[in-house]
Formats: sequence, C-alpha cells, structure tokens
Amino acid sequence: MTILIDSNSKIVVQGLTGSEGRKHGQLMLASGARVVAGTNPKKAGESLAFSWAGGHASVPIRGTVAEAMEKDGANVSVIFVPAKFTKGAVIEAVDAGIPLIVVITEGVPVHDTAEFYTYAKEKGTSRILGPNCPGIQSPGESNAGIIPAGITGPGPIGLVSKSGTLTYQMMFELREIGISTAVGIGGDPIIGTTHVEALEAFEADPETKVIVMIGEIGGDAEERAAAYIKEHVTKPVVAYVAGFTAPKGKTMGHAGAIVSGSAGTAQAKKEALEAVGVKVGNTPSQTAELAKELITQLGL
Repeated sequence: MTILIDSNSKIVVQGLTGSEGRKHGQLMLASGARVVAGTNPKKAGESLAFSWAGGHASVPIRGTVAEAMEKDGANVSVIFVPAKFTKGAVIEAVDAGIPLIVVITEGVPVHDTAEFYTYAKEKGTSRILGPNCPGIQSPGESNAGIIPAGITGPGPIGLVSKSGTLTYQMMFELREIGISTAVGIGGDPIIGTTHVEALEAFEADPETKVIVMIGEIGGDAEERAAAYIKEHVTKPVVAYVAGFTAPKGKTMGHAGAIVSGSAGTAQAKKEALEAVGVKVGNTPSQTAELAKELITQLGL
C-alpha cells in the first residue's frame, strides 16, 4: 500500500507544454506514471507526443483541470507553471475539486501560498503538496513530480522530507530495503502538507513499518512533529535535521530555514525528537543506518 498516490493515480500536468513540464512529464511517463493530460487554455484540443526508451505516448492538452478530470479521469495535478502564475493554477485546481495538487514551482510569493492554502482548506476537497517540493513517489506505483525514478524499489520504509536532494540521497541509501512512499513536502515557510500530516498517513498505512523524517533548521515543524509522534505514532521513527553546521545568525538554504534565538536550531530539534523516542542521526548516512537497524530488529 502507498499513501496519497498509487497505480490508479491519473495525473494532469498544469504547464505540460512548457519546457520543465514537458521534460518531467516525459520522465513521469517513462517511470510508469499515468500522465493522462496537460493543461494550456491556448493549446486546448492539441496533443503532445512523447517517446522514451521502450515506450511512447500522446497526451491530450485540455483547457482546464476540470476538463481533464471530466474527459481523462485526472485525480492528481502536478504544477510546473512559473511562480507568478502558480496561485491562479492552484486555485483553478482547487475549484475543480481535484484530490491532490503537487506544486513543484519554487519562488512562489509567501502571500500567494497563504492565500491558496487557505482557499483550499476552506473548500476542503484538495490536498496541496508543496510549493517548492520535489513531489511524491511510490516506487512501482506512481510518480508525481521530479523525484528520479529507479533510485529504489518498493519496500517498508516511509520517507517524508523538507529537502529534495536529501530525499533522493535517503532513497539511495535505503535502496536495498525499499520505500513505500517518498513525500517531499518542500521547505517554504508555508506548505500545504506538513510533517505531521505525512506522519498521520504513514501511521495509517499497514505496509509502512518504519518512518524516516528529514527536517532542517528554522521554524518549529520538527518540534510539532515530535509532539504528534508522542501522542499518535506507534511505528518507529528515525530522523535527520539538516543544519548542524550552519553558522549562527545566518539564513541558510530554504526560505523556511530561519532560526530565531535557540528556537529552530538543529540541536533543539534533535533534542525534541529524541525526547519522544525518535532516533536522530548526525548525518544522512547515519540516519539510514539507524533505519536499517530498525528494519533488522523488526525481522523484515
């Protein structure tokens, strides 16, 4: 079993006719994902031809997400439109009522994210992943976003991460065991799906036996996750917090990586997680080893 996406996921790519949308649309198709449509009001009625080693496809272009849902059965949207058009694209997808919206675009103004996130919450029909995220992949099932296919196969470890590159590294480190679902939630100050919501989904997934959580300095998302784990998560969790060597007083990396006093430091987050029984690695590789040890202890 997987979370949020599976082999029945039918993906519409908002921005499929752009360079990034076209490139990653083809990679998604080549990985086995069901990309059923793209959207571009100016090119509605046309189609895009894709070919890759071992396959080819013709994907129709629709005018709207609602049309892709009606004609192609789309139930996941992946957004590749430029930052200044992202708010409009998300609101269109929310209005259509599509269940999952994966916002890959980076550089989206925070006030835009706040507006479309609030709008989606009020509507109550769509989950947003991102923005500024690599998307979500369930190996052997589906791939919505830019996470490279073939890093690992299916397995018992659920992975949730703020960082795209650390998502890929952790999948590679755990390739001999496999991943149920890898969820890249993004590192912006406001994101549609949090660590807590991913933890809730992994806790409910019978095939996920161990959870790996990757955070980073700034904000209090990891402390919130620790409080949630204490009350609601029965599965073993291991974690890594990026930023142990970050210079004090300097904003690093993601827009969300802003440290205020002692709050938000890697050490503070590590202590909060360890206090609720989460094993925290000092490096990604050490974290992967901790996950492997748990898998061995579970006899998997």
